[in-house]
Amino acid sequence: MAQDFLAKLRREGEEREVQQKAQKSGIIYLDIATTPVQLEALSLISEEKARQFKVAPFQLKQKDLSLAVLDPDDSAVRPLIKDWESQGLKVHLYAVSRTSLEELLGHYKFVSKKAAEITGRIQIESSRLEEFSKKLISLEKIKKEIREFNFKTFATGQLLEVILAGALSNRASDIHFEAEKKDVRLRFRVDGLLHDVVPDLAKDIYKFLISRIKLLSNLKLNVEDRPQDGRFTIGLVKKEIEVRVSTAPSEYGETVVMRILDPEVIKLNLSQLGLRPDDLEIIERELKEPNGMILNTGPTGAGKTTTLYAFLLHKRKPEIKIITIEDPIEYHLEDIEQTQVDLEAGYTFVNGLRSIMRQDPDVILVGEIRDSETAGIALQSALTGHLVFSTVHANSAAGAIPRLLDLKVNSASIGPALNLVIAQRLVRRLCQDCRVAKKLSPDFQKKIDKMLKNLPKRVDRSFYLKMKVYESKGCERCGGLGYKGRIAVFELMEVNEEMENLIGPAASEAAIERQALKQEMVTMQQDGILKVISGMTTFEEVENVTGPLKF
Repeated sequence: MAQDFLAKLRREGEEREVQQKAQKSGIIYLDIATTPVQLEALSLISEEKARQFKVAPFQLKQKDLSLAVLDPDDSAVRPLIKDWESQGLKVHLYAVSRTSLEELLGHYKFVSKKAAEITGRIQIESSRLEEFSKKLISLEKIKKEIREFNFKTFATGQLLEVILAGALSNRASDIHFEAEKKDVRLRFRVDGLLHDVVPDLAKDIYKFLISRIKLLSNLKLNVEDRPQDGRFTIGLVKKEIEVRVSTAPSEYGETVVMRILDPEVIKLNLSQLGLRPDDLEIIERELKEPNGMILNTGPTGAGKTTTLYAFLLHKRKPEIKIITIEDPIEYHLEDIEQTQVDLEAGYTFVNGLRSIMRQDPDVILVGEIRDSETAGIALQSALTGHLVFSTVHANSAAGAIPRLLDLKVNSASIGPALNLVIAQRLVRRLCQDCRVAKKLSPDFQKKIDKMLKNLPKRVDRSFYLKMKVYESKGCERCGGLGYKGRIAVFELMEVNEEMENLIGPAASEAAIERQALKQEMVTMQQDGILKVISGMTTFEEVENVTGPLKF
């Protein structure tokens, strides 16, 4: 009892001393016993730094940061405060005793260690995620939920949580905030197409949202006149989803695009890519080759990375060394050594590829061939015992050859190095719960029959004899869109001896395509039509990505 009494007296004396010091310094004294601590605020600085500077951020409300300090006159704290102020935060100092500071720092045991390794984190609890999954099943439901925040006192974190959970529930790949003259337009990209969610989000609400997004992404709050890039993590029950954030100035304020990087998207095996059995056989055969190049072509957003990652996962074995060079690394693959382009450090595709070659790899992924040097080294790598995967921008498989020639690559190296060229696009997949059978006109039916008859012998026609064509309708399960998910349409061009002899400085895309068709290449459009009569997608979708139907 006597010891407890003495301890109490010492604590009271310590607190009185701090109160007096606070008065002299002109700042507020903090009684820690009555102060709530926000872990989000505490996460703004590591425990190591907090102990070094003898400070503890304990509350963050919009742009106001409350900071407990042991010594308000310590000059070492000023750079730390200036750094926060440069990010747009207003720092309010509170004087605390050494005992109180230790109590505050004790809350670090509740801060996830992994959270300290990333920029920011939103943790959606399983119960709330389940609630959102049931409630936010369509874009209209999300719109209704967001609009309710206009009519009640809201927390910015909760509103952002609704937007993110709604995006996840509706399989959105991107969230767009577009500042307009009077308000802000919120749109989701679902299965490749943009959809309005809230066309008139109030600007005062958007100001709070963008501040919250910037804080999570470690972007400067006070910078609005130039682009910024950052990222944060959504912590779910069974997985973590990274969100890549890009802000840019516009006429009526900052615009924000948030790319949702769901790791489940790229965990596909070869059979899940949407390849026909005969195309799958070609892919499996080419992946057994110890060297050579597999080149994937198509525009941005065609699913090239997902396909090449499936190849990497197929090749992944303890006895094989796989190294990638990407710009940027969007998805992290276990047991594969991934490197990222860093222009400031001088780590380009060219320098990175040269460095990778000294690491004795068996399989190499080059994110994109953009220039002659990268193309030259990649082709040489394929010729010297390595299996190389890469991408290049071209409209078709045959178009990849002229594209390499445009990059001033030695034509004599292209044929021997290339094993296979793939072209692909993504089409929306019909919702299997609400699709509706569609009857074809006799004339259209004849055209399809003729196409089937002219297909290469390797295509199993018996699978398509009982063709069924459907159109979209829309239901609760697909959010009223009529489509749910996407599937790729492919064309595979093998580079055999005849094709190799054709490749030269004067080789035209048309001549290469004619040779590819002689070699029984199935075009992307033909593959798309086969997927239509299999009930997977629609003629409209195939036309959107491959052009008018040609029979």
